[in-house]
Amino acid sequence: GIGTITLHSFGAMMALAFLVAAWLTRRELDRLYKAGRLKTIRVQVPVRKGAGKNAGRKGARPTFAEVSPGFIMGTVVVLAVVGGLGGAKLFYIVDHLEEFGRDPFGMIFSRGGLTFYGGLVVGTVLIAWYVRRKGVPLAIFADAILPTVLLAYGIGRIGCHLAGDGDWGIVANAAAQPGWVPGWLWAETYPNNILGAVLPEPGVYPTPLYELGVALILFAVLWSLRKHPFRPGWLFWLTLLFFAAERFLIEKIRINNEYDILGMSVTQAEIISVILAAVAAAGLALTSRRRSQQVPVPANTTEL
Repeated sequence: GIGTITLHSFGAMMALAFLVAAWLTRRELDRLYKAGRLKTIRVQVPVRKGAGKNAGRKGARPTFAEVSPGFIMGTVVVLAVVGGLGGAKLFYIVDHLEEFGRDPFGMIFSRGGLTFYGGLVVGTVLIAWYVRRKGVPLAIFADAILPTVLLAYGIGRIGCHLAGDGDWGIVANAAAQPGWVPGWLWAETYPNNILGAVLPEPGVYPTPLYELGVALILFAVLWSLRKHPFRPGWLFWLTLLFFAAERFLIEKIRINNEYDILGMSVTQAEIISVILAAVAAAGLALTSRRRSQQVPVPANTTEL
């Protein structure tokens, strides 16, 4: 803590993740706007004191301005926080109904217990509704934001690792550790984890760190492809495929509730990953054609 203020590592990393994603997405939306691929949006301008004799008076006509679609990212962040954290908690509760029945309030208000896919689904629905309401093409917006969400996911995993919120792996196989891999990257006991769990020696695989590394690599690939020549939505589907593959593979060494389906033991995340991968593959097939060259939209340089 700092003085009387307590800073939680998980919350700090989540805030950083949202801010980084919002900043990068706004940059990309502004770039697309200047390139003529996005039109301006109409927003209401706050009335300043002394702006006119009717300024601030009840019934006065509002003032509007035409700006880059990047302007909407402030509201998008709010929706992402509310929908993302709320959805992540909801999906975690659904996946742990027995524990929820024993201590519902404890689970709802605990700092741990978040399922990424839940946050992704609920946050996506809220943001899609808002973006359509503002008249921004969903496919182009999705291309701009989803790669940054992947990066934000990796940053958020740093918070999971520092807090020890249960998103760790199975017990590490000490005998299989390569000599070039440092101990802290192979096994971790999370001695001060927020769940109060005592993990067996030599520790568990620190899967949040693995997911951070994969997220950084995949984001670098996706960011380099953001000027792709394919139809709007192509980068979105590719990112979704990367998401699904990453999460499916990490589940092999993660602790999670398993379900018996057709004689196979699978986790909720594995089921969702397979479904998302199939949908993403279909989306890629539909968008992997070069987009038609349209007459550029004149860029309005008015900014707030």
